[in-house]
Amino acid sequence: MRNILYIAIALFALVSCGNKASNVSPDEMASRAAKLYYENLLHGKCEAYIDGFYRPDSIPESYREQLIVSAKQYVGQMKKDHQGLVSVEAVGARTDTAKHVGEAYLLLGFGDKKKEEVVVPLVLHDGCWMLR
Repeated sequence: MRNILYIAIALFALVSCGNKASNVSPDEMASRAAKLYYENLLHGKCEAYIDGFYRPDSIPESYREQLIVSAKQYVGQMKKDHQGLVSVEAVGARTDTAKHVGEAYLLLGFGDKKKEEVVVPLVLHDGCWMLR
């Protein structure tokens, strides 16, 4: 099971990490990364969502498990309040590559037809946009 998680994270990194030769702007890369992280929640992949947060130091496995439980509770609360998360749409981003930070704007769609725009803070680490 853990191997599948590592493969999913590796594939995600390939998609979300900027290629210097690419014509894709840093804003677009940040927007795509944020969307992919939230799509992990949409598909119930709370472990991948939690592993998308930038942490300069390693954390104990017990703390990581608590974060995963918290993400699952967040998904459960969305199901209770709004009949669950059903769509994630990237609507833009603003980045500062000199400071290695940015924020992406996502439009979350819920089962009760409501929509909510959220601001996702990001940090650029080793060419990858990660959740802050």
